[in-house]
Amino acid sequence: MLDLTKLALQMQGISNHLAQEAAASRTRLERAQHLVTQAAQHQAILVQMGQEWRDRLSFTAAEPMEPMETKVAIATPPAQHTVLATDGSQIAPSHHEIAYCYLINIGRVVLHYGQNRQPLLDSLPEVFYQSDDLYGARKWGIGTEEWMGYRRTVTEVEMLAELAAGIASSPPQASLATLASTLAPTLALVDGSLIYWFLDGLPGEARDRILPPILEAWEQLQALRVPFVGYVSASRSTESLNFLRLQSCPYDFPDCATHCEGRGDGAPCQVFTPLRDVTLWSTMLRPGERGPLWRSSAKILAEYGLQQTIYFCYVHVGAEIARLEFPAWVGEDATLLGSALSLVLGQVHKGYGYPVALAEAHNQAVVRGGDRARFFAMLERQMVKAGLRNVGTSFKEARKRGSIA
Repeated sequence: MLDLTKLALQMQGISNHLAQEAAASRTRLERAQHLVTQAAQHQAILVQMGQEWRDRLSFTAAEPMEPMETKVAIATPPAQHTVLATDGSQIAPSHHEIAYCYLINIGRVVLHYGQNRQPLLDSLPEVFYQSDDLYGARKWGIGTEEWMGYRRTVTEVEMLAELAAGIASSPPQASLATLASTLAPTLALVDGSLIYWFLDGLPGEARDRILPPILEAWEQLQALRVPFVGYVSASRSTESLNFLRLQSCPYDFPDCATHCEGRGDGAPCQVFTPLRDVTLWSTMLRPGERGPLWRSSAKILAEYGLQQTIYFCYVHVGAEIARLEFPAWVGEDATLLGSALSLVLGQVHKGYGYPVALAEAHNQAVVRGGDRARFFAMLERQMVKAGLRNVGTSFKEARKRGSIA
């Protein structure tokens, strides 16, 4: 039980700290805004410098693909369009349950607007119980729950590609190019970043089980000309701000390995840390506007290929500044990009601050306590039916489900 009396004594200290931090944040923001103005005047030089010295930088600085002061008003979505979304949830394996297995549940949503077509809102569950599913990743030093999350990411994207091909009115044997011509303006949405940072720390063999099927699904969406967007709410990224560190660097060349090795956050170019990108762009964009396009410089993107490397931009969606990420084939195609941003903004407005398709996909995917209990009840019946004896949860799990207090 939480002791509110003791907690109240700490509240005053928290409020004082937050007041001091707010004042410091305003100072950092003013510095960043001044650096944006300076960097815009020397943008080409800074871009070249970043490319030449990238392997010597101690931070990841995105590369602007448009003038830094770019502000573009996003168009209203067309009356007829389609939005696809997937999201996943899971039941993690537990040694205290009746059987050691796990479940991945993918919520699928297809919303048609202005087309007199029925929506799709459902979920597809899959149970994993084979030895290789449960223990196969341990040879790479990856735990079962961690590997389960990676597999869920793959499945979410694969299902998006399947949905995109499935909504076309052409016969199943038609080519992807034919299918593309039959689609109304369509958007494929997932929640979260398309830069899979976790891949950077995986062994090559494990990475080859995750990344290739993801990129194959992206290529299917590209062939269908269905723009694919990762919606990042409350982003904590500093990639675009890190570009400004090239401007604030006091040395002739940004050679971090030589000038600032071991200094970390104490480096002289860190004049606005810990400011985030969204804080800066919230002062520069009006509702319905996007900022400049950026190309991420994350090292893992070298594995993606040129067409699938990640571009992003920040959009003022009204309730917040959202970071939208998309493959290069979307970012470099003005028609696809304009359509994608228009449909995303429309989804946010329909969802009162968050894309309605993503919210519905989450609702379809989420596994609640009652669902978990029914899943293990079904499993128990099957085990008993198969002739297994002494089926039941551990004493610890049984005691946790009921209290004597």
